[in-house]
Amino acid sequence: MAELLILVGLLVAVFVGYNIGGSSTAVAFGPAVGSRAVRKVTAGALFTVFAFLGAWTIGRKVITTMSTEIVDATAFTPEASVGVLFFTGLALLISNVYGVPASTSMTAVAAIVGLGLATATLNTALMFTILSAWIVSPLIAVFTGVFIGRYLYPHLDAIFEFGRLTNPLIAIDTQGSLPRLSINDNVAPRDLFGSALVVAIACYMGFSAGASNAANAVAPLVGNGSIDSSPAILLAVGAISVGGFTIARRTLATVGNDITEMPILAALIVSTVGATIITVLSWLGIPASLAVSTTSCIIGLGWGRASRARTLAELVTQSPADESAPKFTTGALKLHPVEGKKEVAAGPTVGELAEGETPDPDRQHASGDRVSNIGEKDPEKLSAEGLFHQEAAARVVTLWVITPVMSLVGSYALFSFLG
Repeated sequence: MAELLILVGLLVAVFVGYNIGGSSTAVAFGPAVGSRAVRKVTAGALFTVFAFLGAWTIGRKVITTMSTEIVDATAFTPEASVGVLFFTGLALLISNVYGVPASTSMTAVAAIVGLGLATATLNTALMFTILSAWIVSPLIAVFTGVFIGRYLYPHLDAIFEFGRLTNPLIAIDTQGSLPRLSINDNVAPRDLFGSALVVAIACYMGFSAGASNAANAVAPLVGNGSIDSSPAILLAVGAISVGGFTIARRTLATVGNDITEMPILAALIVSTVGATIITVLSWLGIPASLAVSTTSCIIGLGWGRASRARTLAELVTQSPADESAPKFTTGALKLHPVEGKKEVAAGPTVGELAEGETPDPDRQHASGDRVSNIGEKDPEKLSAEGLFHQEAAARVVTLWVITPVMSLVGSYALFSFLG
């Protein structure tokens, strides 16, 4: 019976890793595929390599935390391991059904906490540290996004210009006896820099995803001794890789609901901030959500961009009921204020690039165009065409809370009954 449960646990772990690969590959390489810097197959290959590097290095700390430190390793019986992995997979199902980037890490930890409460083996001091990180890290992402959106984004937008390459910057050449990477050497220097930056940040995000997510698939199995950490990492990354090469192809084609209408510069900023936060937390051995950090940065970036219509004094003194107050929206990211010109879109969005649409010439701008000062623009223009509304933010945050709570309650009830 124990051998059967271990086999079931391995299969569930593969299922969890498969779904992680399908979603994380699209999030990490959506801008790179959309701008045609890489093809989908190349994206899957690069994501696999960097996810493996992340999981094999600092990801081990997260596996140790989730397998032996949140609860005593002896609590991970074969039955308990299957139960914890079941609730982790359930989180993926719920997030897919509602189209919300729910946190697999938070839900997996919640399932482990339910096990710890039911078996009286929970490390409360460590859980306090993890919960504190879960509160602080989204706040850091929000305020970082606000600062960049308010003070840096317009200037970065005036410098960088991203387009869609005719041929991929990096591709996998399969014509020889062995597959090898090929580099497009016919790219203009400006496009080369922009495309290389897109790919580099995508690889960095893949590294972060591997560091934080491998533990979600295999930590319970490592905890009960069914598999050692190194083979467990290989199993997790293998399953993640299969997801990246299969179901991720469809999500890469649509580039994901969360970034489809986002300018590619904004997508890169969000990816960098979110990946950095998760990499630091993974290095500390704290499991955390890449989806929560990136979505929090989206909210902050949009609000910060819209808030440029007001000075700090006006923001502090204005009434919350003021209709001209900046809204939680990234719609302002699509507008580029230039002195002496009408508002024009700042550049192609990720979705347009993925669909093969070419930006109109009047949407492009030169680096010499002057960026408006804070407080100069009409707030009605900067907060128009919202992409991330307060209602959507409320729905996302609600699911962030509900899914871990459901996992914790269900896990506690199950293991209390089994105990």
